Amino acid sequence: MATDSLTRIERHASFGGWQEVWQHTSETLHCDMKFAVYLPPQAAHQSVPVLYWLSGLTCSEQNLITKAGFQRYAAELGLMVVAIDTSPRGEHIADDDAWDLGQGAGFYLNATQQPWASHYAMYDYLTKEIPALISAHFPSNGRQSIAGHSMGGHGALMVALNNPGRFESVSAFAPIVAPSQVPWGQKAFTAYLGSDTTQWQQWDSLRLVEQGHSLPVTLIDQGLADPFYPQQLTTELLETRCKEKALPVTFRYQPDYDHSYYFVSTFIEEHLRFHAKALMT
Repeated sequence: MATDSLTRIERHASFGGWQEVWQHTSETLHCDMKFAVYLPPQAAHQSVPVLYWLSGLTCSEQNLITKAGFQRYAAELGLMVVAIDTSPRGEHIADDDAWDLGQGAGFYLNATQQPWASHYAMYDYLTKEIPALISAHFPSNGRQSIAGHSMGGHGALMVALNNPGRFESVSAFAPIVAPSQVPWGQKAFTAYLGSDTTQWQQWDSLRLVEQGHSLPVTLIDQGLADPFYPQQLTTELLETRCKEKALPVTFRYQPDYDHSYYFVSTFIEEHLRFHAKALMT
């Protein structure tokens, strides 16, 4: 099925709704991109709210839809769930041999340094192009929330902080909360944005909170057996700042859970119910 520039490339019946994957030529990223949409059964006869999902390093739109088991809960709650890719893709797109830079590692920012700046504008893609496509072609009622895992947790928090009032709620699993202070973020930010660290602040959730940006109701889960915690995932730094600013953020530390989708799938129901409560109030 094709709709203007959109082509549906997957469609699977799931809990009375449809799990779809769409492809389009992105005007923002200058390449072909894929995104996943779960349409709950309610979407067949009415508009529904949207939860955007951002995945982590090395991931694509496929990780959430094949590993998290969220569809059962989205169907019950009447949530459309949109999962985007983590970077521009293609043979002509700049890349790096390392897994934590380049394709699969866009960090949801707008790159300013070459060779990345020609295509790596994931922030504009996420905040402008994708919402416009969803609004134009899918039964959204205009209410939206955002969630993510790891690098995607960074993206969800950072995008919400930079767009006050847009989202009813935010949630994150094992987010990179202070990318300017940890190796993953420092490597990516230096490559994409250059060595002037003042240019990093608009993409760093901790810095944005320190500068007075606000969040809607937010839920953050961190596994205590996560191999990247606390060296890359400095969760307590953000918790301290959010408490100082009296932001409505709940932090939970889960014993025994690691960084994988076993962790995500365990708590995804709670996250979807959290978002549904905010979206349907």
